[in-house]
Amino acid sequence: MSARTTLAAVPGITVGHTTIPEHGTGCTVVLGPAEGFRAAAVLRGRATGTREFDVLDPRHLVDRVDAIFLTGGSANGLGATDGVMRWLREHHRGLRVGPEALVPIVPAAVIFDLGNAGRPIGWPGPDDGYRACESASERIAEGRVGVGTGATVGKAAGIDKMMPAGLGMWAAGAGDLVAAALVVVNAVGDVRNARGDIIAGARGADGEFLDSLRYLADGGAPFGDASRLQRNTTLAVIATNARLDRLQLQELARAGSDALARRITPYGTQYDGDVVFALSTAAAPAPSPTQIEALAALAVPEAVERSVRTGRS
Repeated sequence: MSARTTLAAVPGITVGHTTIPEHGTGCTVVLGPAEGFRAAAVLRGRATGTREFDVLDPRHLVDRVDAIFLTGGSANGLGATDGVMRWLREHHRGLRVGPEALVPIVPAAVIFDLGNAGRPIGWPGPDDGYRACESASERIAEGRVGVGTGATVGKAAGIDKMMPAGLGMWAAGAGDLVAAALVVVNAVGDVRNARGDIIAGARGADGEFLDSLRYLADGGAPFGDASRLQRNTTLAVIATNARLDRLQLQELARAGSDALARRITPYGTQYDGDVVFALSTAAAPAPSPTQIEALAALAVPEAVERSVRTGRS
C-alpha cells in the first residue's frame, strides 16, 4: 500500500507488525522520530485493557512517548510491550533519567481476540513486540495482520454470527498538513459505509445482515451467550505532522472517536474496549486545530471501511 495513504503519510512515522497465525493473533507498533512524539488519547469503550496510559494525560510530567503498541491476546498480550521497550533501549530511545539510564515510554492497548479465529488460544509475548519493531517501515500491510489478525465484527447477537475484520489505514491532507489513521475493528457492532449501509456485521441464518443496533434496540439478548461477553474492541491511532499541544491532541482523539461512531453501530458499548490515540510529530505549524480534526474526520471512516474490506480479502 502506498505510504501516501497509510500512517506513514506523516513523515517520520513507521509501523511494524508481528502476525501469529497459529493462534490467530498478533501485535502492531507505531514508531516515530528518535526523539519521540507528543501523544494523547481518549477511552470510549467500557471494557478497555491498557498499559502506561497515565502518560497520555496532558497534565502528566512526561511530555513525549516513544511508541504506541497495539496487541491481541487481551491483557495477556500487554507483556509484549516489554519487547518494544527492549528494542527502544537498544536504540537509545526513551526518557533519560540519568547519565546511562533510559526509560522508554510505550502506551499500549489490547483487543480481545482469544479464540476469535478458531485457533488454539495464544497471545503475543515480548519477542513478538521486539520483532514488530524490527519490521517497522513505511511500507505497511493492511488486513488480517498484526493486531488485526484475529479481529472480527458483528457479535451483538452471538459470535456464531460474526464476520472477519482486520486493520485498515487512510490519510487526508491539505497543503503541508496531513492526518492519517490506523484502525483495527474488533467491534460488538456492525460497520457501515458513508451511505449508512451495513458492509460488515452480524448475519442471520439467511446470510443477510441482522442490523446489530436494531437487534439490541428491540430487546435482543446481547451475544446470546453470557459466558462470551468480552470479545470486542476498536483501537485507532491518528497521526499528524501538525504542531498540536497535548490538550489539542486529546481533542483530536475525541474527533476521531466521533468519526468511528459514524461508521460502527453500536459503538463504545460496555462490552467494547475502544481507545483512540492521537500523536503529533509537531513538524508543521497548524493554522487551526479544527482543520486537523476535520482531516481526521475524513481519514478515520475510510480506515474503518478498509479494515473490514481488506480483512475479508
